[in-house]
Amino acid sequence: MTPILAFDLETVPDVEGLRRLRPQWSSLDDRTVAAQATAERRERTGGDLLGLHLQRVVAIGCAFRDETGFRIRSLGAPQDGEAKLIADFFRLIDRYAPQLISWNGSGFDLPVLHYRSMIQGVVAPRYWDQGDDDPQARYSNYLNRYHLRHLDLMNELSRYQGRANAPLDEVARLCGFAGKLGMDGSRVWDAYCNGELERIRAYCETDCVNTYLLYCRFRRMRGQLDEKGYAQELQLVRDCLAAAEGAVWQEFLDAWPVPPDP
Repeated sequence: MTPILAFDLETVPDVEGLRRLRPQWSSLDDRTVAAQATAERRERTGGDLLGLHLQRVVAIGCAFRDETGFRIRSLGAPQDGEAKLIADFFRLIDRYAPQLISWNGSGFDLPVLHYRSMIQGVVAPRYWDQGDDDPQARYSNYLNRYHLRHLDLMNELSRYQGRANAPLDEVARLCGFAGKLGMDGSRVWDAYCNGELERIRAYCETDCVNTYLLYCRFRRMRGQLDEKGYAQELQLVRDCLAAAEGAVWQEFLDAWPVPPDP
């Protein structure tokens, strides 16, 4: 089988980059720099989200499915810098050439990785190949909107209409899965400033599991999985989480009730 990689990023404001762009902020602490940049962004655009080039990656979660089973992890170690995390992600692609699955990955995660890879000098030849090195990549690559080597589930379900977008948490819970567990992207910066990187990494991993479960449901909807195959995939995930370390996985399982037998 083609390996499947459901992934998610967590980011914080690139305060060092902001200080380079706004030398007048050089004496300000991190929280104040981020607040100033957010206020500037809000005045200019009406929104609080900083430009994607100013989103520093602090966690990359991966739910990986191949012929050996299902695995969930965050890349790298908590002390690793951004360049290492991003390089680890693209090394997975270089090694396995997986099917990438995301929720809003086309609108956020991958553009962030593109900008931050360039800023950090990360090399990712297989990801960027559109047929120059591998002729087959001309017809199946990660970058073409009409190829499915990267499947952005939100974009596919909304048919690329922004007004039809839906949040991962709500769709996951409506489908009977756990959804987000007491944290969302708006809280990551405060958690990071409070030294709660392990909590951020765990939260990122739960998003990956929700995304993978929705991908399984999407495949069932398309007729690629029958009821037996779908049930087997969900049980595989349950078994993996039940054996995983960390209280978050018991919390996830508690929020994901086993459906009654038909």
